[in-house]
Amino acid sequence: MTESTVQGKKAFLYVVVCAAGVAGGVGELITQAQERHRDVGVIATPHGLGFLDTEAIETQTGYPIRSAWRTPGETRPLPPADAIAVAPATFNTINKWAAGISDTLALGILCEAYGMGIPTAALPYLNRAQAAHPAYHRSLERLREMGVLIGSYEPAPRPAEAQIDSVGGRQSTYWSQGLLTVSE
Repeated sequence: MTESTVQGKKAFLYVVVCAAGVAGGVGELITQAQERHRDVGVIATPHGLGFLDTEAIETQTGYPIRSAWRTPGETRPLPPADAIAVAPATFNTINKWAAGISDTLALGILCEAYGMGIPTAALPYLNRAQAAHPAYHRSLERLREMGVLIGSYEPAPRPAEAQIDSVGGRQSTYWSQGLLTVSE
């Protein structure tokens, strides 16, 4: 992600959050971005919204979390994005995004980002059974062809083994890797 091209204006990062167990830790990614002098706005998938402490995130960012389309005449609650990070990027979101399906606000923003030239990075979060599906590999390849940076993530052997330590461990490593992907 590049610094803002406007003198004195911080670069604005959209963080698209999908429904996954680690989603509640997105505050770590927000903190890391803010420490790098970036403002952050969160866009959640409809199901991803349920994994978030909306009050805490809105306090941390200073912006409302978006998860639904604006109505005609409604003002834009977030500035335009200079870059986008999708974390956690789920199996469903990765496959729909690569296919150009725009049935939620989050997917709509991701599909438009390509046409607008907005640098975008995704940090997948899924289990090995999902990662073995051929559609997932085709979708990752399509996103890479579109210029999306894809972070590395080693899926859990199976859903029951995806134990996440909410005070560190895999979750902290996951979010730290997320900012590195966005910064490339």
